[in-house]
Amino acid sequence: MAKMFSHKQVWAAIDTIAERYGFSASGLAKKSGLDPTSFNPSKRNGPDGRPRWPTTESIANLLEAAGASVEEFADLLSGRKGQPPKRKHIPLLGLARAGKGGYFDDSGFPVGNGWDEIDVPGVTDNTAYALEITGDSMLPVYREGDTIIVSPGATVRKGDRVVVRTTDGQVMAKVMQRQTAKNVELASFNAAHDTKTLDMKDVDWMARIIWASQ
Repeated sequence: MAKMFSHKQVWAAIDTIAERYGFSASGLAKKSGLDPTSFNPSKRNGPDGRPRWPTTESIANLLEAAGASVEEFADLLSGRKGQPPKRKHIPLLGLARAGKGGYFDDSGFPVGNGWDEIDVPGVTDNTAYALEITGDSMLPVYREGDTIIVSPGATVRKGDRVVVRTTDGQVMAKVMQRQTAKNVELASFNAAHDTKTLDMKDVDWMARIIWASQ
């Protein structure tokens, strides 16, 4: 590998794999069964300044740990960025259950083992998850049984459809109208419901809806 590709290319490909699949360099090394510092920039050259190369075994382990293919890694080595592989399955949870503890971390990313899965071809966001709509409070935009795809890592802007969870466990889908350091204004999909203003201290997390099956 050292004869075919440069030291910089190999490590850049590893960094891209880690980023695509939601890992830090140390996090990917740890999941690969290696010392957490194995992929750190400080370990990429020896004390004498000579380049250190990852072994083929460590590369195989990191690809398996990330869920990436050899072909994807080869494309990166060759300078072809391509597109991240499309996910076949993403976590699914009923909206009514989303207000209960144990399903999200402090930043609104899905955690735990209580999730189902849904087949949604074409989703490349490795942090995305699905919520199944219950009730009629989101008519006429979303009906009971519709599925929305949510990206907790996406930037939320004015006019975006979002899912918001409050610190007391309420979960709602709204339109983000305005946000300041102190509060956020959320418009309802249903004209019969007024715009809701929440103090930011009462918002657990807010994430953008990126797609819906209707």
